[in-house]
Amino acid sequence: MSKGPNTRLNDLFGLAGWSKGELARMVNRQAAAMGHHQLATDTSRVRRWIDMGETPREPVPTVLAALFTERLGRVVTIEDLGFVRQRRTSKRQPDGVKENPDGLPWAPERTAAVLTEFTGMDLMLNRRGLMGAGAALTAGSALSKAMHDWLRTDPAPAKATPAFGDSFQADQAGYDRYEAAPIGSQEIEALERSVEVFRAWDASRGGGLQRKAVVGQLNEVGGMLAYHHPDHLQRRLWGVAANLAVLAGWMSHDVGLEPTAQKYFVIAAHAAHEGGDRPRAGEALSRAARQMVHLGKPHEALDLMKLAQSGSGEETLPRTRAMLHTIEAWAQAAMGKGQAMRRTLGEAEDLFVSDKGDVPPPSWMQNFDEADLHGMQALAFRTLADHDPSAAPIAQRHAMAALRLRAQGHQRSQIFDYLSMASACFIADDPEQADRYARLALVSMNETSSHRTWDRLREMYRLTGQYAGYARIEDLRSEIKLALPNSPTPQHVV
Repeated sequence: MSKGPNTRLNDLFGLAGWSKGELARMVNRQAAAMGHHQLATDTSRVRRWIDMGETPREPVPTVLAALFTERLGRVVTIEDLGFVRQRRTSKRQPDGVKENPDGLPWAPERTAAVLTEFTGMDLMLNRRGLMGAGAALTAGSALSKAMHDWLRTDPAPAKATPAFGDSFQADQAGYDRYEAAPIGSQEIEALERSVEVFRAWDASRGGGLQRKAVVGQLNEVGGMLAYHHPDHLQRRLWGVAANLAVLAGWMSHDVGLEPTAQKYFVIAAHAAHEGGDRPRAGEALSRAARQMVHLGKPHEALDLMKLAQSGSGEETLPRTRAMLHTIEAWAQAAMGKGQAMRRTLGEAEDLFVSDKGDVPPPSWMQNFDEADLHGMQALAFRTLADHDPSAAPIAQRHAMAALRLRAQGHQRSQIFDYLSMASACFIADDPEQADRYARLALVSMNETSSHRTWDRLREMYRLTGQYAGYARIEDLRSEIKLALPNSPTPQHVV
């Protein structure tokens, strides 16, 4: 019986520019290269996939995903093609969890396979400048709705997972990249140390130079997760996967690969959930919320923050909750909700000081210190100043405090502090001070590979227009024009 046209596949097919006959021939060639010589796809089959919504059997969905990924220069998954993944088990989903076209949330046995598939395709592209072009972000409200009930459930109990030594049923694509095998605590410790190295590099230099290394490491971990280890090791390995996925997402966001970044944040939330770390899952989703605010979608960010905060669980430490509140406040500021923003920031301050430090923070929270608290407050007040200029002096005070407290190795955050300070000074009608901090930002930006700093610089450049008659500001505007790359194609949300 016909299910109706597969509109997702049809849209991608139109973007690719192939004929149905060309696609059929490429599927056969690619499948043969993967060892499936018996496959014989023709034009009529392609027509049934597109026009009648017919779902082909494996390996065709995997082959199609690889072909569209290569053609479009961005990761295209099986779900993107409008196909629901074929399950190899009959396990029921947790109560309240339903299938949806995006396959969210994934069943437990699927997380490692999805992780490995996505990272493998990301690496296969080898064209960082193109990946993500033409793709759309999933709206925060859609993500929140799909994952709302799932995030509050516990991971699958031990009796529902494969026995020690078994392998998960990952896709062939995953096995091609990594043969599942056991690892021990020493290997996991080495992986955990590598996360710290990558995290420090990202904080210092931005995401551009190490992104592929992080994605490659995450791909390796996905293969390791295909082998079921003892519970205590398996949970640590899921934790490594979550941390690497957040880094891969943050680095992708940092260089403007927005749909790719969002996918990694969702992968990170799934990995953290599988490891039983609900606060980590919530923090991963808060990254997606920050991404939405940066892209001018604060309403979507608030939807994600509600999910991140409510889904993090009671075990979330006060400092982590304070960090979540600062992101919510930034979204409120972007909407011009000054009273709500001030109330939320007040709650963040109270939570921050209430953290007695008797419980060591998780590794992924160690960068959120007093300097970062002030930095986020500066960003929120500076954002609100676009709606209410009286907020600019408060933004200046917090930016100064952040700069005073910043530790070495956090150059990117320091650049954001300079830009918050310069923008607030322009709004407060202090062009001389603004010029000073803008130039400090420009000098520091030469040492990083962060597109987000360029985006914030563009926002500040907009504020220089009213001072175009000042000689120093004219010089500054010329220097900014020389420093900025061509404006990227804006990402969109559906």
